[in-house]
Amino acid sequence: MPHQNPAGDEARWIEKAKNGDEKAFGSLYESHVSSLYRFMNQFSKNVMEVEDWVQRAFIRAFRHLHQFQGESRFSSWLFSIAINEMRSDRRRLDLMTSVGSFDENLTDKGTSAETFEWDSTLKVFLDQLDETNRMVFILYEVEGYSHAEIASMLGFGESTSRTILSRTRQSLKKKWKQDRRSV
Repeated sequence: MPHQNPAGDEARWIEKAKNGDEKAFGSLYESHVSSLYRFMNQFSKNVMEVEDWVQRAFIRAFRHLHQFQGESRFSSWLFSIAINEMRSDRRRLDLMTSVGSFDENLTDKGTSAETFEWDSTLKVFLDQLDETNRMVFILYEVEGYSHAEIASMLGFGESTSRTILSRTRQSLKKKWKQDRRSV
């Protein structure tokens, strides 16, 4: 059986979709919808709102696929679109406070996200983070994006992404220690 190259398949799907092949775009959709939904679910408890953001992100991606130049991963570009959809929606609805929950499991380096379970206390701590800190943490620690990709998605410098992640980790450790002392 020949070795499959998912990145090569994705590049072919992108080129075909750019030429109007809806089936190829469907393959891109199937390849990314779960991770995009899981990520966006961290920023709202409202399932319909999350589904709307994801759907609008894919519609916008399909309409603007000709603008994708391949300088970043397709998923980075798609996540960026979804983040912008969410932010636009929040501005329109004047919802400036994140009310998300961390329902999906986090991953530790070398541990599968599907099998690793975090203590519910950590989920509560993550819910307390402001939206930008939570985005950087989830994009880096859970989704595996680089600081350069995160910076591009969120519109700030790579060093800012590193700083936010470092401070978020320190904050989570501090909260964790305080919580453990109070038990």
